[in-house]
Amino acid sequence: MAANKTQETDADVASFVASVADPVQRADADTLISLLSRVSGDPPKMWGPSIIGFGTYSYRYESGREGEICRIGFSPRKGKTVVYGMSVQESPEILARLGKHATGKGCLYLKRLSDIDLNVLAELAATSLAAKAAGDGAAPA
Repeated sequence: MAANKTQETDADVASFVASVADPVQRADADTLISLLSRVSGDPPKMWGPSIIGFGTYSYRYESGREGEICRIGFSPRKGKTVVYGMSVQESPEILARLGKHATGKGCLYLKRLSDIDLNVLAELAATSLAAKAAGDGAAPA
């Protein structure tokens, strides 16, 4: 079985956040750490060099490939923050109330947290985590 490219590391989350060049994105990262820690009940950990993840999720593809990834996480990328592990396709009614965002398969793209309703983001995160908890280890979206 091939190893996942993105694995949990021992890198320091605070040091990574401090290295984010954009001060607004750096502050947004601190806010997301607080919000996702509270909603997930898990402490932040680095996954690979640039993803801050919460908890561990084991999955298995129909092909038989299996692995682990964070249950939910985010990465401050250039010009946007990407939130991973979100049930975006299954939650159109929540997304309609979120504010300015874009989506991908299982990802939420945010320019600034000031563009969205943080309570709605917490609701989406909780819904996404509950869907994973109810799942059977199927491949993540």
